[in-house]
Amino acid sequence: MSRPKNQNYKSHGSSKGKEREQRASIRFKTTLMNTLTDVLRNRPGWVEVKDEGEWDFYWCDVSWLRENFDHTYMDDHVRISHFRNHYELTRKNYMVKNLKRFRRQLEREAGKLEAAKCDFFPKTFEMPCEYHLFVEEFRKHPGITWIMKPVARSQGKGIFLFRRLKDIMDWRKGTAGKKFTSLEAQPVRAAAATANPSGTHDARSSDDQKDELPVENYVAQRYIENPYLIGDGYKALPWCQPWPGPCCPLLSWRLHPGGVDSTKPETCRNPGRKFDLRVYVLVMSYLPLRAWLYRDGFARFSNTRFTLSSIDDQYVHLTNVAVQKTSPDYHPNKGCKWMLQRFRQYLASKHSPQVVETLFSDMDNIFIKSLQSVQKVIISDKHCFELYGYDILIDQDLKPWLLEVNASPSLTASSQEDYELKTCLLEDTLHVVDMEARLTGKEKRVGGFDLMWNDGPVSREEGAPDLPGMGNFVTNTHLGMQARWEEAPGGAGGIWHYTVIEFNLQLSSCVILGKD
Repeated sequence: MSRPKNQNYKSHGSSKGKEREQRASIRFKTTLMNTLTDVLRNRPGWVEVKDEGEWDFYWCDVSWLRENFDHTYMDDHVRISHFRNHYELTRKNYMVKNLKRFRRQLEREAGKLEAAKCDFFPKTFEMPCEYHLFVEEFRKHPGITWIMKPVARSQGKGIFLFRRLKDIMDWRKGTAGKKFTSLEAQPVRAAAATANPSGTHDARSSDDQKDELPVENYVAQRYIENPYLIGDGYKALPWCQPWPGPCCPLLSWRLHPGGVDSTKPETCRNPGRKFDLRVYVLVMSYLPLRAWLYRDGFARFSNTRFTLSSIDDQYVHLTNVAVQKTSPDYHPNKGCKWMLQRFRQYLASKHSPQVVETLFSDMDNIFIKSLQSVQKVIISDKHCFELYGYDILIDQDLKPWLLEVNASPSLTASSQEDYELKTCLLEDTLHVVDMEARLTGKEKRVGGFDLMWNDGPVSREEGAPDLPGMGNFVTNTHLGMQARWEEAPGGAGGIWHYTVIEFNLQLSSCVILGKD
């Protein structure tokens, strides 16, 4: 990218060195005060820049991107943390529009079977512009549950469930006086191809930022009424003594290793808790598409057992930590998260290896297809990278559903374990971004990241050709797996082994006791 230097442009990263020359000092800037700040300040050779000083690396918020990107000259080595029109994937309404368009394209070019691989998002309508289409669909399926979400908010704000058309009509009346075409809240997507693609775009869409702007548009989406639940089993009634067994440290569940006789009057069946998964994907380029999948992440649980009889209870239906931590029963030290390794271990204890492998392979498909849906829409700039936070829901049939994609997912830790996860995530992100120019470009693994797409699928096997139609091709992803390095004889290199550690609590036969 080149822009003329003149009085209207700010210059960053000016140096006499070559683009890939190793640098002893990296000047960084950020406005976010959370785990990210700790990681950047502790990185060897990185120096923080304040105010208007020149920088080489800027983890910016999207408001800066909108206001300054096109007035900033950047040298080749300079990097910033967003693509200019990232909202094509991270705004709920645009994400669905792009996925629908991509599905139609696949059906034309590759047939219905290939197009069906995009059937991982619930039926969705943008409101109010698709209100009449929604009403038509609503009347075809009376009695089902729908969920309304503001397109540019986060942390569960503005979300509600409904089953009656009257509820949505009340909402429509309440928004009738708002201006739905405001440029601040409704980006003009067609401007992406103009000379000023970021100036009028982008309602803020990061977890920490996007709820600050006024919300004009919502999406109405079919609610997944059969989520996969964890913790379902028989519960001791209040007059029973709690079983003096081990506790699950994250969810405060009392586990009975021997089981309970369901015929006894003092026990009853109790549903489990709903959860979704937060998975991290790092995109370094869209043209060509180059994407990395992080091995770790977490499952976010609701604090109240699942039921459809109370659709107004946000502690049942919303798994956002910002919502759950306001619950009266929330335990700040234990939180409401499982690391993905623990979640995969639990699944392995309940289902066959093939079933679990298929589930995680289906999630890989979600990551790739969603990125491909915006590949020709996102403005791919060599100065930009993006760390996305994917929210995935799994239903009782072990089918994964894409709920949304977050730009700059929350980097504020909710527990010590969460802090350690996000610290490693950010350190490994900086390793892949490689401001120090240490990588060769041939790496398939960097820290906790695995290269899953490099202008095509990447093979898990070292030295194997990246051709999915050849032999036993396995995609280079290890989500939720444990990694072990084995040195080669003589110390000449080695190989990584990935395993799923056995879940030692044997939850398949456990009974969950304690509070609801």
